[in-house]
Amino acid sequence: QVQLVESGGGLVQPGGSLRLSCAASGSIRSIVDMAWYRQAPGKQRELVARMLRGGTTDYADSVKGRFTISRDSAKITVYLQMNSLKPEDTAVYYCNLFVSSSSGAGGYWGQGTQVTVSA
Repeated sequence: QVQLVESGGGLVQPGGSLRLSCAASGSIRSIVDMAWYRQAPGKQRELVARMLRGGTTDYADSVKGRFTISRDSAKITVYLQMNSLKPEDTAVYYCNLFVSSSSGAGGYWGQGTQVTVSA
């Protein structure tokens, strides 16, 4: 059983920074792909950033230059560093990992962490 636990969300003023973490546990052999999504009230869930096998990264236009996705392979943890935050970044953020585990390969979601950007 693979579980993802997110942390790092909170309330921050415009222009501030937050770092989200997504810690994976279970019989994981490797992280194949990883991504962060977000969902604002009344809106669809959208892709924010992703890192594919080999290290290729991709970002939504709205966060390019401000957000950075990274990983710590030893800890099986994925991060999203968010700088220069704007009110429109307010949303619930979810990590999504596609992993290889003892039970096979599959995608998993974190429980979500609230990020609120407000003065």
